[in-house]
Amino acid sequence: MSYLPRILAFAGSTRTDSFNKKLVNIAADGAHSVGAELSLIDLREFPMPLFDQDDEANSGLPANAERLRDAVLVHDGILLASPEYNGSVSAVLKNAIDWISRPHPDNIAPFSGKTAAILSASPGRLGGLRGLVHIRAILTNLNVLVLPAQIAIETAHEAFDDKSLVDPQRDSAVRRLGAELTETLSLLHADSG
Repeated sequence: MSYLPRILAFAGSTRTDSFNKKLVNIAADGAHSVGAELSLIDLREFPMPLFDQDDEANSGLPANAERLRDAVLVHDGILLASPEYNGSVSAVLKNAIDWISRPHPDNIAPFSGKTAAILSASPGRLGGLRGLVHIRAILTNLNVLVLPAQIAIETAHEAFDDKSLVDPQRDSAVRRLGAELTETLSLLHADSG
């Protein structure tokens, strides 16, 4: 039996009608179409307090941070649509990363050795490109292999049509990025099958 990559897919936004949630769904379809086992989650389901080292010392990792950490641990790859807030990543995304990357009694760094694909959608003309620079740096610092290819969808308020992108070439490119993550993971874990 061949290896089936396990990919955790989510957006760095909690807004119900988030452009980035729509975008990650399209990329997830692309990953699934070439054989990935997908877990699509919503950060809204993992509320946690702002990271505070005093709170951590007194109470440990919040329960939802522990749940999200466990989700990262059991997947090989991450498919992340990261919105751009003021030229950087969203607070909810950075806070989640800060909590789950803290030292843990099991001494396992949950992001280390993972492979990720990143993309963004924004109403602006750069499509969230500046935020992608920051999330790439954050993930790389956590020992995540981030694929060189990335996608930034500008004028996002005009770009989506139900479950796809209006422009079929862009829709295809987003699906292809999800597929590329799956194929990369398959190559990296070829001996695991």
